[in-house]
Amino acid sequence: MADRIKLILAVLILGGGIVGFYYYADQSVLYRVLALLALLGVSVAIALSTEIGRSSWSFFKEARTEVRKVVWPTRKETSQTTLLIMLSVMIVGVFLWLLDMGLLWGVKILTGQGS
Repeated sequence: MADRIKLILAVLILGGGIVGFYYYADQSVLYRVLALLALLGVSVAIALSTEIGRSSWSFFKEARTEVRKVVWPTRKETSQTTLLIMLSVMIVGVFLWLLDMGLLWGVKILTGQGS
């Protein structure tokens, strides 16, 4: 129950910050942005003190660790793969075009429209 109250409080603070940002439109943009960022920080701090917040933070840390484990392809591998895919698409496109033309020719012959 306490976690739910904290999350509602965090959302209300952030919502109040957004409303205040537009309500004080006549003030300097710098001050409004700084105030909004401060309220965002307070909201995040409150949200991270809940069980959902802690588990979400843990998930993002683990996801970051997994992304760092990824072996990214080199520029040469990326270029070769891209060229291979483009060539394959062209070959399949020409094949489907020829198949379409052949089927069109066959239908015209069967229906008596072709010569």
